[in-house]
Amino acid sequence: MGDQAILRNRSLGECPGSVVIKTFDAIRELRDAGVVVAGGFHSPMERECIDFLLRGEQAVIVCEAKGLDPASLDASWRPAIDAGRLLLLSTFGDDVTRKTEARAQTRNEFVAALAVAVLIPHASPAGKAEATARHVVERGQPLFTFDDDENKGLLEIGARRYNIDAVHGLMAARA
Repeated sequence: MGDQAILRNRSLGECPGSVVIKTFDAIRELRDAGVVVAGGFHSPMERECIDFLLRGEQAVIVCEAKGLDPASLDASWRPAIDAGRLLLLSTFGDDVTRKTEARAQTRNEFVAALAVAVLIPHASPAGKAEATARHVVERGQPLFTFDDDENKGLLEIGARRYNIDAVHGLMAARA
């Protein structure tokens, strides 16, 4: 439905559909396995992921790319905070009120450094997520991604193929 001539234009595809489906499936698996997940949860897809996670019983860590402002807290997060299941963190002071690309990159590095293992569903070649992935591998942290043709670059730099049993086993061993 719509003007098919649009297809003749160059378009930007942020995340392949196959990776999106695998991401949502993995988030449900991680939630059901009780794995604590930390992230920025800023993009629309990540917002969907936190909604899935907050339907579970496990803890979730949200790392902001700005200072923490109670007034801007997502109202749907309040029950999880009150239940002691949601932790908000920031490396930025309360005077930092805007998210920027540089602050998001700092936040992403912080999230990765906090984690026992890192899941990067997809990274564009030579992009910021791939740079974070390289830092994770250089630190010797386990890096996971999906077994998908779109993730060839991540697999080549040392990412492991995501498998809930491997992630859960790794988390249990480090506890």
